[in-house]
Amino acid sequence: MTKEPASDLFAARFNDAGFAVLAFDHRRCGESGGAPRQIVRLDEQVADRHAAIECATGLPDVDPDRISVWGFSLVGGHVFRVAADHPRLACAIAQTPVVDGRALAPHALRSITRLSALRLFGRGVADALGGLVGRPPLLVPTAGPRGVVASLTTPDAMDGDRALDPDRRHANGSRRSPHGSPCRSAATGPAAMPPGSGAPCWSSSATRTRAHSPAQPSGPPGTRLSPKRFT
Repeated sequence: MTKEPASDLFAARFNDAGFAVLAFDHRRCGESGGAPRQIVRLDEQVADRHAAIECATGLPDVDPDRISVWGFSLVGGHVFRVAADHPRLACAIAQTPVVDGRALAPHALRSITRLSALRLFGRGVADALGGLVGRPPLLVPTAGPRGVVASLTTPDAMDGDRALDPDRRHANGSRRSPHGSPCRSAATGPAAMPPGSGAPCWSSSATRTRAHSPAQPSGPPGTRLSPKRFT
């Protein structure tokens, strides 16, 4: 999941309601750096959330005691872990979070055909094996109609895609998922770091755009956080 198309629509609504919003891409996704691309590792994404909170606390006009976290779907599940580690947060909002894969899997499997399930499994095995020798990830669409090879083929899977990107402005790899992401090793690419190190935080308004460089967590080079602050 990237900030476009996803959190940008929500960020605009929050901003209209008077909230400052910091949106960012997790490492190896969207505009953030890191390789191999589009690999999802849950612990790393939680660490990215911690780095984003640290980034926000250093921004001007931001009250560190009034920071909240928000996320939906997979990232909504991260919210619980992040909130548990940050008792100073004003609130935490998890919208339709993914919190129990075992409970979710049976529902998702009911909507996949046997042939597409076998093809998805086969490509996942090939992706995991390819990762061991440094090959780039094999990708599939995040959502698709029943019968195709995709991560989600439930009846409502395409509804989310259409709602997040109604004009199809981001119909590219940003909404494709690695087959074997739980099996892939981050060691196949450059060393990754907690994102935010040296990253610019962009503050934009209707009349101007300027860059801030707040204090960031330090770490080895390899990943750049690309946050977008709506103020």
